[in-house]
Amino acid sequence: MIELKSIYKSFEDKDVLVDINARFENGKTNLIIGQSGSGKTVLMKSIVGLLTPERGEILYDGRNFLGMNKKEQKALRREMGMIFQSAALFDSLSVLENVMFPLDMFSNDTLRDRTRRAQFCLDRVNLIDAQNKYPGEISGGMQKRVAIARAIALNPQYLFCDEPNSGLDPKTSLVIDELIHDITTEYNMTTIINTHDMNSVMGIGDSIIYIYQGHKEWEGDKSQVFSATNQRLNDFIFASDLLKKVKEEETHQKK
Repeated sequence: MIELKSIYKSFEDKDVLVDINARFENGKTNLIIGQSGSGKTVLMKSIVGLLTPERGEILYDGRNFLGMNKKEQKALRREMGMIFQSAALFDSLSVLENVMFPLDMFSNDTLRDRTRRAQFCLDRVNLIDAQNKYPGEISGGMQKRVAIARAIALNPQYLFCDEPNSGLDPKTSLVIDELIHDITTEYNMTTIINTHDMNSVMGIGDSIIYIYQGHKEWEGDKSQVFSATNQRLNDFIFASDLLKKVKEEETHQKK
């Protein structure tokens, strides 16, 4: 579990995050949503240590990340997996070599054991047959699945996903969502996802926080989105005519 307590972050006297409090639980897909410039990316970067808040606490299962020294923070980062907006694969490495990269960097296992672990992760995302291909030889959706395999190679306790469906078609996005959700449940990880994809919100939003201009405006889950009374959230969620119609239909059925 990751807990945020009164997180504040500013740039050049401009408040970007203001008194953010949140709890991200194990075994759930925890979503951070909000408009561009709302502060959600700054929030995720603060959680993983790429940015340092001026005030507050970030607790990883009770361990205060901001109170750690550099050695302790480095050790904790080995418990994290990252999936970037772009798959961020190494073009010159094969699919298998890409997944092995963090194992080669941080694991003391033998080459044989590292290879087996990488192949296990590729098999988990249904890509074992592509292990000898290069990123340029596979589709964007397959590249994201390779990125997921690489992210779980070190068996992390915490998984961070920055717009994992960016650039993907709706069908492929659904596959990626379900894969992240299944892996989160299977390994009981604490997964945090930055997204503006409403299909993700309604599909795998076990826990959702909505950020507006640096403030946490709303929190709940996918079952509570349609009944939410927060006007800013409604303006964000129901920006499309289709979703507006869905909400109107649900409201009418309840009457």
